[in-house]
Amino acid sequence: MQEISESLKAALAHHRSGELAEAKRLYEQILQAQPEHPDALHYLGLLACQVQQHEVGITLMERSIAVQAQPQPAYYNNLGNMLMERGRLAQAIEHYRRAVSLKPDYPEAHNNLGNALREARQPQASMLSCAQAIELRPGYAEAYNNLGNALQDLGELEAAAASYGKAVALRPAYAQAHNNLGNVQRAQGRRDEAIESYRQAVSLMPQLRMAHHSLGLALRERGALAEAIGSLRRGLGGEDANAHNSLGCALRDAGELEEAVTQFEAAVALDPKLAIAHCNLGGALRRQKKYDVAIVSCQRALELDPRLGEAYSNLGNAYHELQKHEAAELSYRHALELNPDDAVMHHNLAVLLVEQRKLEEALASCRKALLLDGAAAIHATHGDILHTLGQHEAAVDAYLEALERGFRAVNMYYTLMFSMTSVARFSPETVRGYAARFGERAAEDARPWHHVPASTEVTRPLRVGFVSGDLKCHPVAFFLENVVAHLNRERVQLVAYSTHAFVDQMTVRLKPRFERWHDVSGMPDDACANLIRADRIDILVDLSGHTAYSRLSVFAWKPAPVQVTWLGFFATTGLEAIDYILADRHVLPESEASHFVEKPWRLPDSYLCFAPPEPEIAIGSLPASQNGFVTFGCLNSADKIGDSVVALWSRVLHAVPGSRLLLKASQFMRPTGRSVMTERFGAHGIANERLLLEGFTTRTAHLETYNRVDLALDPFPYPGGTTSVESLWMGVPVLTRRGDRFLSHVGETIAHTAGMADWIAADDDDYISKAVAFSADRERLRALRAGLREQLLASPLCDAARFARNLEEAFEGMWKRYIAGAPDGT
Repeated sequence: MQEISESLKAALAHHRSGELAEAKRLYEQILQAQPEHPDALHYLGLLACQVQQHEVGITLMERSIAVQAQPQPAYYNNLGNMLMERGRLAQAIEHYRRAVSLKPDYPEAHNNLGNALREARQPQASMLSCAQAIELRPGYAEAYNNLGNALQDLGELEAAAASYGKAVALRPAYAQAHNNLGNVQRAQGRRDEAIESYRQAVSLMPQLRMAHHSLGLALRERGALAEAIGSLRRGLGGEDANAHNSLGCALRDAGELEEAVTQFEAAVALDPKLAIAHCNLGGALRRQKKYDVAIVSCQRALELDPRLGEAYSNLGNAYHELQKHEAAELSYRHALELNPDDAVMHHNLAVLLVEQRKLEEALASCRKALLLDGAAAIHATHGDILHTLGQHEAAVDAYLEALERGFRAVNMYYTLMFSMTSVARFSPETVRGYAARFGERAAEDARPWHHVPASTEVTRPLRVGFVSGDLKCHPVAFFLENVVAHLNRERVQLVAYSTHAFVDQMTVRLKPRFERWHDVSGMPDDACANLIRADRIDILVDLSGHTAYSRLSVFAWKPAPVQVTWLGFFATTGLEAIDYILADRHVLPESEASHFVEKPWRLPDSYLCFAPPEPEIAIGSLPASQNGFVTFGCLNSADKIGDSVVALWSRVLHAVPGSRLLLKASQFMRPTGRSVMTERFGAHGIANERLLLEGFTTRTAHLETYNRVDLALDPFPYPGGTTSVESLWMGVPVLTRRGDRFLSHVGETIAHTAGMADWIAADDDDYISKAVAFSADRERLRALRAGLREQLLASPLCDAARFARNLEEAFEGMWKRYIAGAPDGT
């Protein structure tokens, strides 16, 4: 017996020193002599588990318990540990409970039981066991760590952080506790403290992959992507799919899509059932424009986890970019059912609904997004929707909020400036201020050329480039067509830079008028500027300003020595690189020159030249003669009919009993567009039957509509341009109102140039007075109807040859100033 006792002591000594082969030999020697020796069975079982022979080891340890005369708490605790390693959680808990029932003051067993109960998702019971271990051993760092785990599972973050803090205070080199403290700090939003805790963990135990992984996640959240990627790489484990997935996310965020896809693919290869990895793979593939395989990955993620909202989000984005709007909308709505507080998803749905022209739904979705997140991009989209709905004043407020929050996309400035110019409460000086901010923004991204005049003589025709997205059936082209046809090619050579690829019959008519025609719709600013420079353009003309398809940012590169804005916009561009605004004395008087960054260059008659429509449309008799009542009309976009316009026109209708108001605009194609307008007039006492609301038609049908109108009413502060001249051409006089800026003077310059200056009202009262007087004078209306077309055609507004000479002289005058060294017009 003494010999067996000595052999057991020797075996245990070898076991503790790591001499496992010798320990094994001695344990087996004891068992040969005494096959049911409980200690030898137990420790040989432990040794077997250490060399990864778990089933053999667990069997030996179970035998040791079965044969012992007096139950040993340590045996149950040790067997519980081995069962935990094999994932046999219920049996491990059973053995830990047996250990503490045999020895209630056994802190290690209480701690191990707490750890096992946490793994079994019983955090409340886990917390009690860990607390018992600490009560028995107040300095027990491992128990404090496990208590922190249980508290974190219960959502008690402050208490969890305190418990982890106690663990690292008791044992400063406890790497796992530092890592866990970092986890709870990260959950509390204390990102910098979390990063420091993770750094402590990896410095204490460089091989602790979990800490590297956690540090990488925290660094990624802070935006330190390069450092995050390094930490996540160090946290990779050969069989750890989650680590590959996390690394893929960091690589994706850094724009390294190829490697991100590789990591996501590694994750799904290691764990084909890891839904989030399939989801992330789909998202990365979508960003690579590999839409079909992206959709397959997202669908696989949803098969694995039908409640994974992010997968629906990525799926919706892929369908959206494929222009499969119905499928995209369905996916976005599924995502929102699962995550109703996802602001990004409400925003994505709003953008999609705008594209589907479901504007009211889009507005509702965008406002939900704003309630959840005041991100700048969401305010910008809110502005876009309001702008499209014609709510320009509200749109401006939304855009200004986006600007304040740091949103600086060039396209938003275009719609902001377009909307702001038509909102009366923004002074011209305010408009100029925001336009100048756009100019500064555009200049930041440009590398402008410095031009030095090479000659004082113009020895060849000037090369003039026109930049526009409206070289199609559009008001800009209607005013441009006859002018370019009459320009003298010995004085100017024309080059077109079309910023919109759309082609129609007007485009076909315009193209032969240009020496060259470039489609620059998909061309980056620098490439477009280089093309203009290579074409040796002398004078570059912007025909868009802050409107759709504008390329003002190209002008910031100063690709031509002289740059001009004309025709397409009604306020300053804000670009110091644009030298002149082409205008006339009516639309831009001397007193308002300060409204522009550009220097005014005034043409002698009008800055507009109208091309009469083809074919010629017959003018009918005065509608009031047959109807017995006066029909006022406005064929402008409903966007121009603001609240002050509705109020004033309602006063006109009340002042002219029995009169009707015909409004024709694309917005009235929709029932909501019609109902909104009738409600607005109804608020001023105008019955629905007095409003005639009609939608979009062909241009010929549009012009024929004037045969049902006696007198046209011009809106304000954004009056008609093309519509006003078309009205005069159809024999219908236009009552306009004097304004205080370029935009609101457009109606005045048309009236002055057409010989209709008495149709300009000084203010609201004068507008009503003139409307009443003119509508009552049927003979004068009949006479105008009979002779107004000839009067218009004889005026400078339709004298294309005269206008072309004026324009040529303007271009040559600008060039002379440039070669004289005074491009600013001084």
